[in-house]
Formats: sequence, C-alpha cells, structure tokens
Amino acid sequence: MSTNSPERSSIVLEVQNTYYTCPQTYGRNFDYNKFCTNVTTGREVVSAYAYATDRGDAKQQQFQNILRAIGFTVLLKPFVERADGSAKADWDVGIALD
Repeated sequence: MSTNSPERSSIVLEVQNTYYTCPQTYGRNFDYNKFCTNVTTGREVVSAYAYATDRGDAKQQQFQNILRAIGFTVLLKPFVERADGSAKADWDVGIALD
C-alpha cells in the first residue's frame, strides 16, 4: 500500500570545513539558507544538526544563531589549539556516533 507522505530526512552539517573550505576553494561563502531549501524540498525534516567549534567570539556566536534560526540544532565543541599551533575540535567521532 503506497502513501503520499513526504520522504523523511535528517541534515548533518560539519560547519568548520564548510565554512572555511568554500571561500578557499570556490571564492565564495556557503549559502546555508539555499542549501536547506534545496535539500528539504518535498521532504519532512526530522532533525538538523550543525556541528561547530566554540571559540567564544561574538562573530561566531552570531553565525551560530543564524544557523539556529534556519532550524539547526547547533552542537559545539571547544576550540583546542595544540602546542604545535594546529587546532582541532575533534567532531569526527562525535558525528559518526550521532
């Protein structure tokens, strides 16, 4: 028996790579609103998660609030700078487990 209910989907967004890679690779920012519109058309969104790092600065908090307004649940991990100067938030395992 067929139903006409929309396809159910979840959105998982790894923010840091998207935020920094798009300008570096394509010379422009990622359009999160357009992305959400495109991937949710005709679908029932059951969850939307944005995984991000928390540096505590005002600009980043404003961006996270924009993601919340779009409909994302924003999950944060602290920004960790290592002694060698590299940085990591270690979301890889967290995303995989979720």
